[in-house]
Amino acid sequence: MKIIRYLDRLGVIHYGSEQSDGSVLRIEGDVFGAHQVTADRADLAKLLAPVAPTQILCVGLNFRRHAEESKAKVPERPILFVKGINALQHPGDPILIPQHLRSDEVDYECELAVVIGKACKNVSRKKALDYVLGYTCSNDVSARDHQIKLGGGQWCRGKFFDTFAPLGPRLVTTDEIPNPNALKIATILNGERVQDWTTSDMIFDVPALIEYLSGSTTLVPGTVILTGTPHGVGMAAKPEPRWLRAGDIVSIEIEKIGTLTNPVALEV
Repeated sequence: MKIIRYLDRLGVIHYGSEQSDGSVLRIEGDVFGAHQVTADRADLAKLLAPVAPTQILCVGLNFRRHAEESKAKVPERPILFVKGINALQHPGDPILIPQHLRSDEVDYECELAVVIGKACKNVSRKKALDYVLGYTCSNDVSARDHQIKLGGGQWCRGKFFDTFAPLGPRLVTTDEIPNPNALKIATILNGERVQDWTTSDMIFDVPALIEYLSGSTTLVPGTVILTGTPHGVGMAAKPEPRWLRAGDIVSIEIEKIGTLTNPVALEV
């Protein structure tokens, strides 16, 4: 199933099921529990991120070629950092370049997002995907100056700004994506394909990430896991870095899921 989350004309949030003809039928109930697709056409006024995350867990340096371009050692275990739920941004809404706590080095990162559907703890690799509701596109927007030089040695400050976690445009359930590590993934910046690779290049695949992150730790429904980015980030561009600027249009494209597009603007 392809699931969206949306506002109707009265400002009420609903979930909907996208049909093969492009129409959307309203979902009744809890997508993380009992629910059903109704016969009612969605009164879709605004598309939202397909889930409201309960937490956002992120994995760094998880693609081999990205580790190479970053001149970083391939990690022995997944590198974990977090984003606040404040960072969530909807499809079509702007990524805001921080101005109050200023950043001049904001970067894009296309990533596959995994959405946990059932609470899990100490999950084995073999059963890890049983706890996944589905997958969506994400952009792990990163202020590299705060991440690398101004963050006190940890990454979270550069990853935690408002609008730095766009998700969407839809959540595709696991029955339609049996292998999340066999998907083409790309970033398109102002019409130019700047990242273009495949999730098969992950150092730790999705089952391994869930096994690791659930170790002695409960992953609650609505947990979003960002699984790392391939090579081609702006920080590593030649002959000089390519940072996001106001007026840019950045799109994340993942096979079988679709395209997440956001404009870029300055924080006011």
